[in-house]
Amino acid sequence: MQSTESEEWSQLVKRLSKRFSDGDPLELDGILFLIGVQELGQGPKRFKKDEKMALMHIAICRLLEPLGHYEFQGYDKDGWPHYELIESLPMLKSGEQSLLMKKLILAYFREEGF
Repeated sequence: MQSTESEEWSQLVKRLSKRFSDGDPLELDGILFLIGVQELGQGPKRFKKDEKMALMHIAICRLLEPLGHYEFQGYDKDGWPHYELIESLPMLKSGEQSLLMKKLILAYFREEGF
């Protein structure tokens, strides 16, 4: 991650942490969860463990959609978004996955005007 992206990531984590976790630094999974809740669009509420996992999956699909890996299919009867896998991701090392997700998260929040 380039220096400016690294600084931008730190600022984003600070802003999100201040707003959603009383200042405790959010980790990548927590930020993915927040994106999933945003994409679900049903506001804040209590989620079961399986719903939390589904929200993180929604976030990952949404982040990878612009790269052509997923395509939005629509919403189910409960209002949950669904995506179809179009192209599998290449095999990435753990650090590479994290770096890719951070870059995509930065792009997402820029697009959302946050």
